Amino acid sequence: MTFQPLWRALSLRLPILQGPMTGSDTPALAAAVSAAGGLGMLGCGMRSPSAMAEAAAEVRRRTDRPFGLNLFVQDTPTPDPATVERALARLAPLYAEFGLQPAAPAQWCEDFASQFDALVEARPAVASFTFGILNGAQVERLHGAGCTVIGTATTVAEAIAWADVGADAVCASGMEAGGHRGTFLPMGRPDPRGPVAGQPAGQSGPSHADFAAAMVGTMALVPQCVDALHPRGVAVIAAGGIMDGRGIAAAQALGADAVQMGTAFLACTESGIGQAYRDALARAQGTDTRVTRVFSGRPARGIVNTMMERLARDEAAIPAYPVQNALTGTLRRAAAAQGRDDYLSLWAGQGVAAARALPAGELVAALEQEWCAALGRSPSQA
Repeated sequence: MTFQPLWRALSLRLPILQGPMTGSDTPALAAAVSAAGGLGMLGCGMRSPSAMAEAAAEVRRRTDRPFGLNLFVQDTPTPDPATVERALARLAPLYAEFGLQPAAPAQWCEDFASQFDALVEARPAVASFTFGILNGAQVERLHGAGCTVIGTATTVAEAIAWADVGADAVCASGMEAGGHRGTFLPMGRPDPRGPVAGQPAGQSGPSHADFAAAMVGTMALVPQCVDALHPRGVAVIAAGGIMDGRGIAAAQALGADAVQMGTAFLACTESGIGQAYRDALARAQGTDTRVTRVFSGRPARGIVNTMMERLARDEAAIPAYPVQNALTGTLRRAAAAQGRDDYLSLWAGQGVAAARALPAGELVAALEQEWCAALGRSPSQA
């Protein structure tokens, strides 16, 4: 099937999507990327419906170009009280360093149904999702609001599942990518450690073994997704380890229609990270990142620090997302307030050493020049 490239269909000048970075991106960053010719994105997984509306309005105030919103597809958990108590006891020594006592939060996460309604109301050009999958009716509702729907996949099976529900594109997220893994399909392999700690009884979902099996590299994942989805008219976006124009060209050579770059934009001046996080990014090499559950309960890649090391031995017992994420929230905010990176979730991909601390518009311009040079073309030809 022949179809218009995704980035052309979205009226973008460049095949570049800024990765949604919940808690680190800002309307200023998304607007700057969109204004420069890419697609700015806002990670809204932890934004309330009203905050989503405010953020979308701020992007529109700054630019008239297309942008996107991203949500976590998740149910509100009902964790076992004993699991929560054990988790609080595990975190107590870390909290004590800040003179604090851990406590269960008022809510574990935002209500997805309410967030989804806010997303439809905001009518962004792109609605993207991770951690789970929508149903066909939800995808149709977004199409009715004029949104292009993008799902996240870490395996070919997940990519096909998104195509089956009517997604327009799938972001093929390789294991090199920073931040949370989007794995959502169980793979039928028994896990000797049992289900993920804190997972509600009767709830199906990926196990420890499933997450491990879904650690597929970008170079392996993208062409397989292209072969499976392009015949169905579904675009593929490459993500994971792409930091410059050469990476964009390489992803296109594998058949990707566009790329999604998160870590590359994390160091931009418009991102919402604090100075301690910025300093950690500036020092980090690709070998400094690991995938861990200690911060949030869902495997995520970040820079190794004290908290990751102190909780490593208990990783298998940590409650699943969003329970652990909520329980560590106050601790991470206290660390940020004191400018300490030892207890921050320093999400970053394996390409972190190539991150550039530039204004987003300048970074997009540099990426365009590098991409054109890799293709051996002028910007007009590209």
